[in-house]
Amino acid sequence: MSYRGVHRIASQPGLRPSESSMLDVEFAQLSDPGRIRHHNEDYLGYSLPDTPEEARSQGWLFALADGVGGHRKGEVAAKAAVESVLGGFRKAGSRESPSALLTRLVQAANAQVFETAVKAGSSGAGMATTLVACSLRFDRAVVAHVGDSRCYLVRSHQARLLTRDHTIANEHIRLGLISAKEAAEGDTRHVLSRSLGGELFVNVETNDMQVLPGDVLLLCSDGLHGAVSATEMTHVAGRHGDLSVAAQELITLANERGGGDNVSVQLIRVLRVERMGMYRGRPYQLG
Repeated sequence: MSYRGVHRIASQPGLRPSESSMLDVEFAQLSDPGRIRHHNEDYLGYSLPDTPEEARSQGWLFALADGVGGHRKGEVAAKAAVESVLGGFRKAGSRESPSALLTRLVQAANAQVFETAVKAGSSGAGMATTLVACSLRFDRAVVAHVGDSRCYLVRSHQARLLTRDHTIANEHIRLGLISAKEAAEGDTRHVLSRSLGGELFVNVETNDMQVLPGDVLLLCSDGLHGAVSATEMTHVAGRHGDLSVAAQELITLANERGGGDNVSVQLIRVLRVERMGMYRGRPYQLG
C-alpha cells in the first residue's frame, strides 16, 4: 500500500508584516512497498499548524518509520511510533525546547511500541521500528532519530547527512574495528544496533541546525538511501519545482534498482524563515 500526501502551508493575504514573514514550508511524501514485498512496513506522518500563532508556538513536525520484523508486525510498530510522536507533539505546549520535546516524544514512542509488543504476546515478539522525526519552527530544524532511517539537508546543490545510522557495522566503523568499505560489504550493514521497541528505554540522537530559504530536508527509509546515492537525491530534489514529482522519481529510481525493500521519502522545502534570537529562554524576532 502506498501513502501519498502533498500540502502547502502559507500565510494568508492580509496578514500583518510580522505574520507574513513567518516560517513557511511546502512538502511532499510518498511510500511504496517496492517490487518484491507484498506489504509496506514503512509509515509516514506529519503535524501542521493551522494558524500563524500555532506556527510560532509549535511549528511543523514530520516523521517517518521503517518497521522491523516482517511477520513480527513491523508495520504495527511503525504506525504506533509515528502516531505516538505526532499525538504527543499536538498536545505539547511551547515551554519545552524543540530538542528536549522531540527527545521526550521519541522515548514515549519507544515505550508505546514496547507496550504494544507486550500486549500482542508471542505474535509481538521482536516487534520494533526505526524512526526519524524533524520539527521546524522560526528558523530552526531539529532532527531526532533511532535506527537507520535518515535525514539529509540539501543546500546549494549539496546534501549533508544529519543523522547517523544506528547499525552494528556503523558502530564498528566508529570504534575503528573495520573500514567503511568492509562495512558496506559486510553482513551487519543492515543489522540495527538501536531501534524503538527492543527495550523499555532507548537512547535518542538529536541534531539542531538553522535553516535557510531554499533548503530541502529529505527524510527517508533505508529502502531509498540503500539504492540511491546522496548525490542523486540532491540532483532530483533540486531539479523539480514540484516536490511530489521529485518524490515519485526517487521512488522509481529505488524500484528500478531492485525494489527489494519498502521505500519511503518526505521532502520539505523551506520557503521563508523567521529569524529569531533568544533572551532568557524566550524567543524574539530579529530585525
